[in-house]
Amino acid sequence: MDFPIASVIRDYERFPPQMKVAARWLVDHPTEVALLSMREQARRARVPPSTLTRLAQRLGFDGFDKLKQVFADSVRERPESFAGRKEELLARGGAVGDVALISDAIDALHSHLSDLAQPSAIAALAEAADLMVASRHIFCIGLRSSFPVAYLMHYVGSLLGAPTVLIDGIGGTSNDALRSVGPQDALLAITVRPYTRFTVQAAEFAVSRGAKLIALTDSELSPIANLSKIVISVQTETPSFVHTMAPAFAAVECLVELIAVRRGSRALQALVASETHLAEFDTHVLQKPRKCKR
Repeated sequence: MDFPIASVIRDYERFPPQMKVAARWLVDHPTEVALLSMREQARRARVPPSTLTRLAQRLGFDGFDKLKQVFADSVRERPESFAGRKEELLARGGAVGDVALISDAIDALHSHLSDLAQPSAIAALAEAADLMVASRHIFCIGLRSSFPVAYLMHYVGSLLGAPTVLIDGIGGTSNDALRSVGPQDALLAITVRPYTRFTVQAAEFAVSRGAKLIALTDSELSPIANLSKIVISVQTETPSFVHTMAPAFAAVECLVELIAVRRGSRALQALVASETHLAEFDTHVLQKPRKCKR
């Protein structure tokens, strides 16, 4: 769906506020644009239907139906099953009770995780892994709900012997970690709406120093997406009032798996050394095997 998305991004900053909201809807919900009525899309995007019409016209279409057809054609061409995307195909209404709430949440997660198995996502993850393995340092940043994801990348990456550096800001030292960043380095920046200011600033600084930026984010209109060499897109919406970071965790788990394969014997040696070190400190509580009763 290159044409609509490319058009939106090119002119996005000059859009009026409500049209920006509608543009994000197009970028972040391509399947729903193809399948739902304009009135229902306006309700979900929380803009008047007329805003969608004006946006379509601004993008060069006679009306919203013409724009919707482009998205519909793209959806038909996508080599994916709709089995895991029920919430995009069926308008759920009036569901109440614990079973419905949990089922809706799991359906949403299943759909988001399935997106990571699509060819474009796989290509982005593979390219990111190649870049990380070739880098002198892999800086990792994510704040607030994104911090555990950045920490996972740093922690497991370090177990594999990858030269990861966590930007955690302890004692107000966030800026200090980026002193040495340069053209031989990569920065994995993780941020989703509402985007954290320092993550964006760190990304801008790293790019200005020549580092390669890998954005793990929720939209092609994210403030770090246009700065990035590689964008790994994850969805965060759920039926609940909180967003989910599960797809971001899954993306990082895929990354470290790819890095392990690419590092080969070096990763294995690093893991053995790590396990030996942890054993010396008696770090883990190991359950003793039970004796069989006779």
